[in-house]
Amino acid sequence: MTSLVLIDYGSGNLHSAERALRAAAEMCAAAVDIEVTGDADRVQKADRIVLPGVGHFADCAAGLRAVEGMESALQEAVIHSRKPFLGICVGMQLIAEWGLEDGKTPGLGWIAGDVDRIKPGGGLAVPHMGWNGLSLKQDHPVLAGLGDDPHVYFTHSYAMVPTNPADIAATTEYGGEITAAVARDNLFGTQFHPEKSQRVGLRLLANFLTWEPA
Repeated sequence: MTSLVLIDYGSGNLHSAERALRAAAEMCAAAVDIEVTGDADRVQKADRIVLPGVGHFADCAAGLRAVEGMESALQEAVIHSRKPFLGICVGMQLIAEWGLEDGKTPGLGWIAGDVDRIKPGGGLAVPHMGWNGLSLKQDHPVLAGLGDDPHVYFTHSYAMVPTNPADIAATTEYGGEITAAVARDNLFGTQFHPEKSQRVGLRLLANFLTWEPA
C-alpha cells in the first residue's frame, strides 16, 4: 500500500482534491492510502506528496512556513529522498524561486524562475478563469493518455515563468503562451486544477499515482 499525503496548511481545495485523488485511485486500481494532514512528520514519511494552494502566493508561502517543521520535511522528502511530488495551482507556484504577488516573496526554490502576473493580449480579462486547451511540451508519464485535445480548468492571475524552458511540461494559450505545467525529476506541478478538470484531470491524477520517476 502506497501512502500519499495531501498537505493541509490552511490553503487549497482539500475536499475536492481528496475526492478526485480517491476517484483517480479507483480508476487506475492503485492501492493508495490517502491522508489529509498538516503533520510535518507524516509528510516526511509519506511515499507521495500533493501540495495544493488557492489564493495569494505570499499568504500561501506564509501559511506553509507557519506549520512547524513543514518546510524542512518537504525538503527532506522531495529533494533529498526524491519522492514523487505534485503541486496544484499555488502549490505549483510555491516551488519556484520567487513569487512577485504582493511584493517579492521567496518560494521553495526547487525550480528556477519567478511567478509573475499574466499579461494577456487582446484585452482578455485577468484573472484567467475557465477551460483552456493544453499544448504538451514534454513526453511525460503524468501527461500520458490525456487525449488529442485536452482541456482543463484554470483560475489564476499569476503563473510561473521558469528560467529553463526545459522545465515547462505544458502551456496554454490565453492572449499569449502561459505555463500550464512544469516538470523536472520527481517534481510535477499544474497551474490548472486537475480536481476540477473532469476526465482529463482524473487521468492526470491517476498517472501521478502510478508514476515512478527515474
